[in-house]
Amino acid sequence: MSKLVSVIIPCFNAEKWLKEAIDSCLQQTYPNLEIIVIDDGSTDNSLEIIKTYGNKVIWKSLPHQGGNHVRNYGFHLSQGEYIQYLDADDYILPEKITRQVDFLEKTAADVVYGDWRHKHHYSDGTSFLGPIQIAKIQADILESLLSNWWTAVASLLYRRSAVENSSGWDENLLAAQDRDFFLSVVISGAKVVYQPGCYAVYRRYGNVTVSTYSKSRWIECQNLVLQKAQNRLAQSNKLTLKYRYALALSYFELARESLKVDYSMYLRFLEKTLILSPDFKHQSKRITYNLIQNMLGFRHTERIFFWLSSIKKRIKPLNQFLINTKEKSSVIS
Repeated sequence: MSKLVSVIIPCFNAEKWLKEAIDSCLQQTYPNLEIIVIDDGSTDNSLEIIKTYGNKVIWKSLPHQGGNHVRNYGFHLSQGEYIQYLDADDYILPEKITRQVDFLEKTAADVVYGDWRHKHHYSDGTSFLGPIQIAKIQADILESLLSNWWTAVASLLYRRSAVENSSGWDENLLAAQDRDFFLSVVISGAKVVYQPGCYAVYRRYGNVTVSTYSKSRWIECQNLVLQKAQNRLAQSNKLTLKYRYALALSYFELARESLKVDYSMYLRFLEKTLILSPDFKHQSKRITYNLIQNMLGFRHTERIFFWLSSIKKRIKPLNQFLINTKEKSSVIS
């Protein structure tokens, strides 16, 4: 008999998409599934939709405590030897679980990931599937995750032991929780493999993402994730030069993102970058930046970059003001 796969679906106010997520699991070609749907205190019609499935799903309704708490709760309820996490507004294609279980059985790996694609939705009701995001083979999955490589939650399938050996989903994180969880699984020693093929769809609404919705929160959560990984690697004497550089690269990217929020955060992350990798260099697409960096070094080049960026920000509204003034003058004349 085929091994049991547990699909864990956390749900909070997802009435618009929940049915498609559950149906995508019921339509799987894999014969031995349990579908666990945990409602996280929804205030819309989500719970009523869940109840219509009767004994086709295992469900619980909890007070609202966040998606990570619900994922951990769902895992403790599960019995499967394999674990599929699926957000309530995403969906998977029918062959997804069959293909990935077979691949894990053949490779004896602990985790498999595949390709994925966005489904874009706009306020006027239109939607379309984006191009397939090829996840590719990662030579060192830990180095890739530390360097900001990412794959959609639904594109993964875990052996139960890999989840058990991890630290679980961090219930204190409000963003970047999937990166943190995957890092925890990998640092705990899981063998991760890539299987080509796109069988997971990740919804995106307009131009809004977690990072744009609350930039400062997203930055701080990413910082916490990196710090946790750094501490754990240091404690186990695994913080090698390549992992230090990978972390430095992520901190540098956080520094650049922080310029949109707070200059002091920018400086703090630049300092972390250089502490981890004193010889760090940014491989810019701008030839001028690279030339200056080769002459003056990374730190001084970043100071020049910030100074020029500040001037550009001040000039932009002035230029717009002059354009508007010129247009008004033309209308009057």
